[in-house]
Amino acid sequence: MHWAKLAPEVFKAMIALEVAAKRGLDPTLVELVKIRASQVNHCAFCIDMHIKDARKAGETEERVYLLNAWEEATGFYTEKEQAALALTEAITVLTDGFVPDDVYERAAAHFEEAELAQLIALITTINAWNRFGVSTRMAPGQD
Repeated sequence: MHWAKLAPEVFKAMIALEVAAKRGLDPTLVELVKIRASQVNHCAFCIDMHIKDARKAGETEERVYLLNAWEEATGFYTEKEQAALALTEAITVLTDGFVPDDVYERAAAHFEEAELAQLIALITTINAWNRFGVSTRMAPGQD
């Protein structure tokens, strides 16, 4: 199913949400968050797209390859990036039905309040994109 053609108003709204959500955030961090959420959600289409976008934003191959194991590869990611990735996983999975306080506080220690709000919006947005991609069976290489 090509949902964007079948629900064009929803697609346009998602594009607008995407633009608004990433405003003011570092482009490299944006792509790391998008890749990590997409990995957790098993969205191959989004993983492929955002790895390409990360490379265009100047991200290194090594950091992209290690992203799936970022907690063990701490020397490759800043404390701020690690906090964002932990928050990404917590919001994406919601294992306990909420974001643990320590994960939220870790992110809040590295992001100004407005920036943290943008980060939460970004994470929520990529999760919505992932759900469209996975549920409609989008595959890498599809246009």
